[in-house]
Amino acid sequence: MRAPRLVRDGAALGVAAALAVGGCTAGETSPTPSPTPTPASTADVALRDVARDGLAVGVAVAGGGHYAASGYPDPFGADEAYRDVIAEQFSSVTHENQLKWEFVRPTRDEFRFEGADAVIEFAEENGQVVRGHTLLWHSQNPRWLTSGEFTDDEMRALLQEHIATVVGRYKGRIVHWDVANEIFDDSGVLRTEENPFLARFGTDIVADALRWAHEADPDAVLYLNDFNVESIGRKSDAYYALAQELLAQGVPLHGFGVQGHLSTQYPFPDDLEDNLRRFTDLGLEVAITELDVRVPVDAEGKPDDVDVDKQVDYYRRAVGACVAVERCTSLTLWGVTDAYSWVPGFFTGEGSALVLDEDFHAKPAFTAVAEALAGE
Repeated sequence: MRAPRLVRDGAALGVAAALAVGGCTAGETSPTPSPTPTPASTADVALRDVARDGLAVGVAVAGGGHYAASGYPDPFGADEAYRDVIAEQFSSVTHENQLKWEFVRPTRDEFRFEGADAVIEFAEENGQVVRGHTLLWHSQNPRWLTSGEFTDDEMRALLQEHIATVVGRYKGRIVHWDVANEIFDDSGVLRTEENPFLARFGTDIVADALRWAHEADPDAVLYLNDFNVESIGRKSDAYYALAQELLAQGVPLHGFGVQGHLSTQYPFPDDLEDNLRRFTDLGLEVAITELDVRVPVDAEGKPDDVDVDKQVDYYRRAVGACVAVERCTSLTLWGVTDAYSWVPGFFTGEGSALVLDEDFHAKPAFTAVAEALAGE
């Protein structure tokens, strides 16, 4: 397979005309995730170079989590072509799993930073900023935490220690932190049954987590982050109310992250831009933090042309909404190649969600993202 090697000279180029990604040559193997470095095809544009000033273009770096049982080596650690694409395409990176509790803290007294360190060192070598993900979440927590018998004081101390240790380690090296992730359900109700910290302390622990993160790194930009909050509705309203409450209390909250896990089987959130603007009106930054657009696929994982066209439209409109909002400071794709996408393993009958295919060739969605970033 070929990976696009993207030339950082796109500023003077028309985006649509510049995207000339080569195809497979005779004798190449069928697409499978592989750690073997491969020849790179060329395109004359990099997403990081066409974005407006003040907008970081990011990607989630695959590794940890479900990849541990994927049957192929860790993508970031083993696939040189994949790393090349990340370096040349993006100005920001997010750890997909390497900073989640289950991965980074497998036991109460052990922090495992090797995976996170490698991504940050890579980012620094390639002039990229880093988004930290995540400190307080109901999912991917280690069993010792969820099944342990801890007093309220011990639980608070565990979270404070975790934040101080993780954020403190990367002080000055991680620009943004998704401090509290997915704390409301789709009805706007706090996830007290799923999140062990919210179960004990409600939203007070969110305020504490933000304060502790700020103490560990006063320069870090601290976010609330969730999915299904692209539109104005019960869930995003709950965050809007919480943000107002936290700001009124002087809690160091700086941003609101809209994940952007979209599906062509549901309508596009037409009020995305309006929703982003109401949070910036509170004085916050906003970001689209985990953008992908999944589509129905057949038994071979292929979508039909109608859904491809719809996917292109969704990507174009989502990116365009962020570009249009001045204080939308970061746009992150939740992966770049379908070879390493989380979607097929979590959504039966859906896939092909990212902007490069399994052979690392640019799809129509890539063109849509590039053109929208360039304002075309």
